Amino acid sequence: MSKVCEVCGKHPVAGRSISHSHRVTNRTFSPNIQRVYAVVNGTRRKMNVCTSCLKAQKVARS
Repeated sequence: MSKVCEVCGKHPVAGRSISHSHRVTNRTFSPNIQRVYAVVNGTRRKMNVCTSCLKAQKVARS
């Protein structure tokens, strides 16, 4: 499944995990993407949408 929100364009970003002993390892921060049915231009289709867009009601779920 795609890790990019089709509404806001949010995508994974790279960063670092730092342990208590300060060992540094690379990691990715992934957005919480859900595959939902949404109404777009009067038609119902599946979209990959992040949960912050769902909570802000930027898409009309069906």
